[in-house]
This record gives sequence, C-alpha cells and structure tokens, in this order.
Amino acid sequence: MATLSLTQFVTLDGVQQGPGGPDEDTRGGFDLGGWSMPYGDEDFGRFITEVFERPAAFLLGRRTYDIFAGYWPQRTDPEDLIARRLNTLPKFVASTTLTEADWPTTIVLRGDVALEVAALKRRLDGEIQTHGSAVLARTLLDHALIDTLRLCVFPVVLGKGRRLFEAGATPAAFRLTDLRRTASGLALHTYEQAGRPAYGTVG
Repeated sequence: MATLSLTQFVTLDGVQQGPGGPDEDTRGGFDLGGWSMPYGDEDFGRFITEVFERPAAFLLGRRTYDIFAGYWPQRTDPEDLIARRLNTLPKFVASTTLTEADWPTTIVLRGDVALEVAALKRRLDGEIQTHGSAVLARTLLDHALIDTLRLCVFPVVLGKGRRLFEAGATPAAFRLTDLRRTASGLALHTYEQAGRPAYGTVG
C-alpha cells in the first residue's frame, strides 16, 4: 500500500498559481508569475532534494506534466537527483485530454480520478508524490487521498490568483509533523492527514 504526498508552493495569501515564471500559468489574466524565484536558496535546495530522495512514483496533473515534460527530459546529468528520479520513475498523469505521453515511463489515467488514485495507492508501495498540479490536488484533498501535505510558504502576498484551498473545500484536519525555515524566509510545513476537524466553543 502506497502513501500519497503533495508538495505545493503557496504565498501567504494562499496563491499557488505561476510560481516558476511569468508565462507558467496566465489563466484568468494572471500577470504575477515567478514569485517563488527570488527565494531559491541553499536551505530550500536541501529540502527539495530530501523530498526527491523519497518517491517510488509521481502523480501529476496535465498542466504540471506538460511543464515538467518540457524541461526535465533534457536534464541528463546522472548526478542530478531530481532529473534522475523524474526521468526514470513511473509517472501517472490524470487527464481526460492527453491522448499519449512521449515522456518515457509515463502512464495516462483517464478514468475517475479519485477511483484511479485509490486503486494506484492499493497497487503500489512506497511514496507517490504529487507536485503542484493544483486542480488535481484539490480533488485528491476532497477525497482524503493525500497522506502527507508539504506546504512551502513564501513570504509574498499577491492579492489575486488561483489558490490551493478555495471556497467550498472539503473540511479536513492535519497534524503538523515538521516545520523549518530557510535563510530567505520560507516556512516549510509538513503535515499528516488527521481526518475531519474537531470543533468546540470558547469558554
């Protein structure tokens, strides 16, 4: 039985859209892309390397798959851990529009996402990692399929853009298992799934 983790870059106001560059995701007229780039210091690099030491497979949404597939296959240095993992490990893409995947070791999941991923978790062992893929991530969160949530919180407020947790998100509780900070000011939160929220009354 595999576990499923989500690693997501978010701003202080919860925006996850376009962290990697101005043209990465301009849906809705979003023109503030690239907000994560000034914060990529050594501390953050070590954290990301730790994350990529863990996976047995990857699960990606269509948009993130296209971004990764356009970049990582050209990185062939055997010393590059991230490239080696992404280029050789199994990759599953949740998409109803992708007809074929040219990136080796990629399988397209075309059915009901929640059912497909639940079956994938039963079939595999180790950690399946989802990176970015916010639309897919919201579906996975809504169906309580995320076991570990890694939020990389950047000290930026944008005031607009797509958010990971939007109105109507399914209530869920998480348990904080690790908290770090980088020299450039990122807060790196790691949470484990903890069921539904508990409620009480003040006093």
